[in-house]
Amino acid sequence: MVAAAARETKFDLLFSQHAISAVAAGKLKKKLSIPVVMNFPDLLTGFMETWPSYVAPKPLVRALMRYEMSLPVRYSVDGVCAISDEFAERLAARGYPREKIRPIYYGYDAQAFPLRGQLPLPGQPPVVVMHGSFDAHHLGQIAFDAVRFVAAKKPETIFRFVGKRTAGLEKFLQRAQAVPNFKFEATGFTPYAEVSKHLASASVGIVPYEESAGTHCAFVAKIVEYVASGLPTVCTPLKSVQSYFKNDPLVKFSEFNGEDFGKKILAWLDEPVSNWQPHAAKSAARVKAELDWQPLCRKAVDFAEKVFATAKPPSLPR
Repeated sequence: MVAAAARETKFDLLFSQHAISAVAAGKLKKKLSIPVVMNFPDLLTGFMETWPSYVAPKPLVRALMRYEMSLPVRYSVDGVCAISDEFAERLAARGYPREKIRPIYYGYDAQAFPLRGQLPLPGQPPVVVMHGSFDAHHLGQIAFDAVRFVAAKKPETIFRFVGKRTAGLEKFLQRAQAVPNFKFEATGFTPYAEVSKHLASASVGIVPYEESAGTHCAFVAKIVEYVASGLPTVCTPLKSVQSYFKNDPLVKFSEFNGEDFGKKILAWLDEPVSNWQPHAAKSAARVKAELDWQPLCRKAVDFAEKVFATAKPPSLPR
């Protein structure tokens, strides 16, 4: 399809989105003799490390990851946009020049996630919120053990899940309802523009992801939107977000186990608001300035234009 379109319109550069289209772009680079930039919004096959082995055998997953990570070198592309510093370093370790990689992180709509103007009223039960996708690596053993730990220590706590009730979420809720004192709210599908109101009345936002190459490379939108809203956050120690938020006063990183994750939730619930609230506006302003879609897309476009301007002209046929 792209090759056919190129016969009608002269393309200056191909910009691929995700690993699947990267294969096609890589093959077209030579055929069309134009520069190519590959954008990797995640390490797609890396998430499969947390899948059951009967679905995704480990040798197969390792082979798929090696292939995905090899694409920039395999096709000698002119530039790469990577979702995170961690992903950039992994691509460089596979032999692709680090100076040709531009980490661009992952954006959000700052207008849809304003800094909340009012904190939850005192005396209300604490609400621990999670929004967005609910797949296997989002709601695994870490999330379950954290829920069990918090419910035992603070039985009044409500766990709020904002988003489509996926099979993964339904399975998690069915299992968690056997936990004494487990209380939850599940909104079902929620339009993007309406998510922030569910965050505004919460006490803590959580990102209890299981460990994998995929989650270590991902730049999780959840944590960006929690911080933008001024919401204290707990996240497992994903290398990608840890490098960006390591000094952010609104984010606590747990170990990769549910008990420690639960302890970090309780630490936020027990911490005086006066300890963190004065920092909320500064943290929110940083993500708005750097991760709103407009500056983020501008960064990607500037990089692509630089690649085009410096790309070597194609060799003339002999």
